[in-house]
Amino acid sequence: MPKYLNLIGILTILAALSYCSGPAEDRQAGEADAPEQLSEETRQKYLKQGKTIASATFAALSGNLQAALQRGGVEEAAPYCQTVAMPLVDSLSEAYNARIRRTSLKVRNPQDEPTAEERRILEAYHRQAEAGKALKPQIHRMENGEIGFFAPIHVMSLCLKCHGKVGEDLSAKDYALIKELYPQDEAIGYAEGDLRGMWSIAFAAQPAE
Repeated sequence: MPKYLNLIGILTILAALSYCSGPAEDRQAGEADAPEQLSEETRQKYLKQGKTIASATFAALSGNLQAALQRGGVEEAAPYCQTVAMPLVDSLSEAYNARIRRTSLKVRNPQDEPTAEERRILEAYHRQAEAGKALKPQIHRMENGEIGFFAPIHVMSLCLKCHGKVGEDLSAKDYALIKELYPQDEAIGYAEGDLRGMWSIAFAAQPAE
């Protein structure tokens, strides 16, 4: 089982990296609504930074989560997400001088509820996914002047232990525990490959180009 989880982690990191593509491909979901377009040099700079931060954050979160699952299954992993994940992301945000978030249209933790801008991008990603289009990361200037990096997060097989269908991938007992921790949870019913949400990484406001 540990070898299997480690393999899942490696494959997931590779999948996450594959979302970051060339300059033409990162212009999509919701970006047409951006107040200002950025130069290609600026876009590539923040695309690279966003890719690095998302990969490092994912590696830190997934490594600790896999260890918790190995030690005690969902019973230990669910409390980890509630008590450790947020502080870890906050510390990485400080280290990278960026605001790192994971958000979704179906949140587990209310703190992950999308902003109006994030919701527009998420809804566009979902429309593209339903149309069978490949989802790519994007960079644009946000309404508050910050530079935003956005990239899709897809469901991997390991995610189903906590986000799958109750009675199939997620046991009723484990989901009862999750509901105790997150009474307003909406983040279940996923299948492998589904669009789970997205990375939303904001960099300090920059002068207009």
